[in-house]
Amino acid sequence: AGWFRRLLHKPKPRSSESSLNTICSASSSPSSSSAESSDSSPGTSLARSIRPSPVSVLDINASGSARWTKSYDVCICHSEVDLELVEELVSYLESQPESFRCFLQQRDAMPGSALMTELCDAVQNSHCWVMLITPGFLRDPWCKYQMHQALAEAPMANGRTIPVLKDVDRKDYPRELRNLYYIYMALKENSFRQIRDTVVRYLQELCRSSMSRTE
Repeated sequence: AGWFRRLLHKPKPRSSESSLNTICSASSSPSSSSAESSDSSPGTSLARSIRPSPVSVLDINASGSARWTKSYDVCICHSEVDLELVEELVSYLESQPESFRCFLQQRDAMPGSALMTELCDAVQNSHCWVMLITPGFLRDPWCKYQMHQALAEAPMANGRTIPVLKDVDRKDYPRELRNLYYIYMALKENSFRQIRDTVVRYLQELCRSSMSRTE
């Protein structure tokens, strides 16, 4: 009888404790909405914006950042017929909070210097290379030369070579780049943002790696 009376008079859990238990249970269970598809294959379009990693913009811009080990953040490889679009992209990147430093051949190449020398220097002195692959790019031997120089410089650097397709069929995508995801330029604003996010992510990883080596 004594244990039965104690059972009847056992206090109920407070509502705040119940709420806390509910919150903890919900936060510990995986969310199906955050799952990402794993059926993508190399050489396909980058369908979503790339999420920046946790390193802050301040770390990228810090005076001792690994970002400043090269003269440029981005080198744009493009055909002359696409210059107007490239100038828009450069203007967009340079106006971002990170103030990306872009190499634009028509603007930044030294007058009187050899074309091959300028192309090689631009590749070597840039962190990332945007390949604007258009019909004009595919016809331009200098674009292909610069593409090969970039791949030779860092063949396994994720996010460093950024292929961007515009008005080109998938079957014409350069074989040398088919192990890399590309951005398909349909809406210009979305593509520019994806390029910016890719450069940010690479620079963040560069800063993180540099910091870990010095610790």
